Formats: sequence, C-alpha cells, structure tokens
Amino acid sequence: MTETVAAIVNAHRAGTASPAETVARTFARIKAHNDPAVFIALRAEADALADARAVTDKTLPLYGVPVAIKDNIDVAGLATTAACPAFAYQPAADAAVVARLKRAGAVIIGKTNLDQFATGLVGVRSPYGVPRNPFDPHLSPGGSSSGSAVAVAAGLVPLALGTDTAGSGRVPAGFNNIVGLKPTLGLISNAGVVPACRSLDCVTLFALTTDDAFAALAAIAEPAGSPGALPGGLRIAVPAKPGRIFFGDRRAETAFEASLKIVSALGATIVEIDFTPFLEAAKLLYDGPWVAERWAAVGSFIAAHPDAVHPVTRAIIETGAKPSAADAFRAFYRMEELRAAARACFDDIDVLMVPTVPAAYTVAEVEADPMRLNSNLGTYTNFVNLLDLAGLAVPATIADDGTPFGVTFLAPAGQDTLLASVGRAFHAGTGLPLGALRKPLPPLVPLPPALMPDEVAVAVVGAHLSGMPLNGELRALNARFLETARTAPDYRLFALPDARPPKPGLLGVARGSGRAIEVELWALRHAAFGRFVGDIPPPLAIGTLTLAEGRRVKGFLVEAAATTGAKDISDFGGWRAFVKKGDG
Repeated sequence: MTETVAAIVNAHRAGTASPAETVARTFARIKAHNDPAVFIALRAEADALADARAVTDKTLPLYGVPVAIKDNIDVAGLATTAACPAFAYQPAADAAVVARLKRAGAVIIGKTNLDQFATGLVGVRSPYGVPRNPFDPHLSPGGSSSGSAVAVAAGLVPLALGTDTAGSGRVPAGFNNIVGLKPTLGLISNAGVVPACRSLDCVTLFALTTDDAFAALAAIAEPAGSPGALPGGLRIAVPAKPGRIFFGDRRAETAFEASLKIVSALGATIVEIDFTPFLEAAKLLYDGPWVAERWAAVGSFIAAHPDAVHPVTRAIIETGAKPSAADAFRAFYRMEELRAAARACFDDIDVLMVPTVPAAYTVAEVEADPMRLNSNLGTYTNFVNLLDLAGLAVPATIADDGTPFGVTFLAPAGQDTLLASVGRAFHAGTGLPLGALRKPLPPLVPLPPALMPDEVAVAVVGAHLSGMPLNGELRALNARFLETARTAPDYRLFALPDARPPKPGLLGVARGSGRAIEVELWALRHAAFGRFVGDIPPPLAIGTLTLAEGRRVKGFLVEAAATTGAKDISDFGGWRAFVKKGDG
C-alpha cells in the first residue's frame, strides 16, 4: 500500500487494513528507523492503538490516519517542550488544531523535534539531537520543523504538523522531498501553540502529496476550499535571472532552471520580476521589531534560565531586547510600503515561484557558521508571512548527488486553492518518488468538474477569465476552476466602451442567431457567490446562460442598452481571442 493519506483512508474504508493495524505498523517503522532525534516524545503504543480502535466512523476525512505533532503544539497527556527541557509544561488540553485532527479521525503518535523555540531554519538547534535527513545523514534536515518533515519523508507517518514564522514549514520540505503547506494566516487556529512571533506564526502541514496536505487542511480548517483544474492563461512569476540568489550553489541554480521547464510544460507563462521588494521585506524580519516579538514571547524565560537555552537561539532572541519603539514604527511603516509593492506585483501575475532554499548545507557547515547560513536559508522564505502570503513548497528534482531541491509557490492570502491546483500539477510533472520511500508518486486523482453540494458554477466571459485583470477577485474568494466551455450560439459579445479595466458584455439574442462564445466555469461556495454577485457593477449582471451542450449555468450578461454603439466582437469567439489579436 502506498503510504499516502488518501491510500490509508481508502484502505481503511475498504476494510483491507484497519486503523489499529496502520498504527501498529507506524510504531514498528519508528522502531526500525532507529533515529531517537526525530521524536521528542512518543505516546504509549497501547494508548494510540486504543484510540485507533475507537475510530469507527468511516466517513471521517482522516479515518485512522497516524499524525505527528511538532513539539511546540499542545497535545494533552504529553509535555510541550519547544525543544527546551527546562521550559516544559503539561498542557491542560489539546491545541485547537490537534482537537480538530482527532475529530477528523486522526490518531496522534507523538511529538517531533524542532529548532529550540522554533527559532532557526537548520534543524540542528535542539538538545534532543539532529534528526537524520533520510537522503543523506550529513545533510541538514531543515528547520525549525525538522522532526515532522523527516517523519513524513521517511514514511514513519503520512502527515505531520509543523509551524512557520520565517519558513519553518517550507524549508524542511525542500530538504526532504515532501510537500509543506503554509496556509493563509489565521486559516488554522494558533490556540495552544507556543508563540514565536505571535503576529506571524502559522500552523503548517507536511505530507507526501499536495492532495494529502489539502485534504488535511479541509478537515481542520473548514471552509478551506478544494483544488480545481489548472486554469488556462496562468502567469507564474519568478525572480529575474540577474537577481536570483544561490550563494554559489550551482546544483541549486541548475535545479531551479529545470523547474522552469516543468512550469513551461504545464502551459503557464513565466514572467520575470524585480525581486527587490521581497528581499527587503525578508531582511526586515531579523533587522526589525519582529525579533522583539520573539523576545516578548520567551525573553523572560531566557533571562531567568540563560544556561537552559541553546547558545545560538539565545543570542538571536536576546537581540530582540534592543530595538526602540521608534525603530519598530519605522519598520512597520516600511513594511506597509513593501506590502503595497507586493500587492501591485500580484495584480499582473497569478503565482510567484521561488526556490524553497537557495543552497543546501551539511550539519557540520551549519554548526561551523550558524548565523550566516541560517540567514541564507531564509532568502526565499522570510518575507512570506510578513507580506501575508500563502505558500506551498513542493518537490522539484533530486540532484545527481542525491540532494533534494524544491520550489515554493506563493499567492496572496485567501488563494490557497490556487496554490493547490498549481502545486499538484507541478509535482506530478517532476516524476519524483514519494519522499525518501523509493515509491512512485501516485497518479493524480482526476478532479471532477461536478459541483460540490455547497457550490455554484459561474461562467465568466471577460476580465474574470484566468490570466485577466479581474481573475484575482475569483481567486480571493477561493473559487475553483472547473473547465473551459462554449455557450450555445445564442449570444453576441460586445467590447464595452470606456470600461476600466477593458471588459466585454455578453448579450442574449434570438435562438441560433448569435455565436458560440468561449467562457470559463468557476465554482464558488454559496456565501462566496453572494459576495461576488454583490460586487458586480452595472451594466453587468449575473443571469442564466445556456452552454453548447444544453447545460444552464449562472454567468455574466450585459444590459441591452449598454451595447448601443459598442463594438460587436462576436466573430472572435471570445474575449481572450479578441485581446490576443491586439484589439483589446
């Protein structure tokens, strides 16, 4: 059985395996793996088996799935250490996200290792040891969610929780050939999570596939939306080549070039952008007030127990006591300017793709130069939470020497499902194995265009088409792309004069006296559909369209009076063709 979440749930539902058998196999694999640095604490196997037997509802989305939890997230019955024994406490209850996992049918296995106080991207700052990277024991496992990433990559569990403030839920994914999902801030509750930077912290998910990660997200963060088909006209931005940073790692540079070819094979347009605003935002994370936020979280403990804290961790967090209030406000003002620049960038693109890490380092290299190399690893991650972006790290390639390399797709807050659509298609195009398991990536499960019970299909015809200026309005509502279609030949398409941005109007005419017009169908949840319709300005409105095969769907129509004097562009067959001809 392929050890993905989907395969495990399907086997449990079919009766070919039971949750108890899967949990027993999990403990056997942990024992056989024989790396005591992966888990800080394991539950008693008998207790986990009892929980597995108690899960009897086969409809639960994570029915009997074993899950590991990063040890800065509370699990009732296990101490929370944040990788600092002197800090340890016994939580009175599960963290909100753990409680949701249990309600979804998951079985908690244990608590995983991390860079102390979730401060670090290297995975080596823990008194509990350094989890072995399953591709090369000399290679950094990445951090701070080191144990969770290694547990998934090595096949010990199919799903694990991490956290992410500056990249801790993405960097370890890149080092371990797995998927790391950092959803929109606030989508998953942080209640019961030891804070690092409370305003930036995010619970993350590690899995072997994008579909597994988003299935888990849907189970714990309802309503999270569902991935759709890959939209046409997708524009994926990358840092302009002269500004790409790899710190001399030619292996990573070559791997990123290979990633661009995979993107091109998906039919997306690659757009090179000036990456300077993102890099400046990344620099502010440790030069600005957000280190002071770390000091606010654990500074009093460090001051009282300096010898109990890893020296590098202590040195970093202690710098947070130095910035003044004036320094903080200057940084806040500049960050707002950078956020505006980032928003403007996404007006012209759909997704940003960056290397997950710019270079790979060994444990020995990191320990010899801990500050500089850790900073290097955050080049393409530190700005993400500051700019309120959602991120999905996916495997891209494995170098000839066995070193994994991944890329991260980024989009504005609320566009998680777009990332899922892009990431799953990209990962499928890599031909890589699952994690370090030497098992092939399972074929993508086709996403049916059929609507979910709480969805409405909307036909868009102009500026809301994928790749067009207003498509972001759909993506911001977590719309799911369904398919490209054509109307019945009962419509005329007009270029509306003075519309900003340029847009067409679709007018119904006598049956058979018009043209078939290309449209895209997008699925919106009922509440989102209401918000979408409420924002449509006249002379446009949502009515009922007839498609070529007779289906009737909601879609854009225009008031007849608005077409008087407007240019009839029906013979182009659609707005995209009209714009492409240069007439838009």
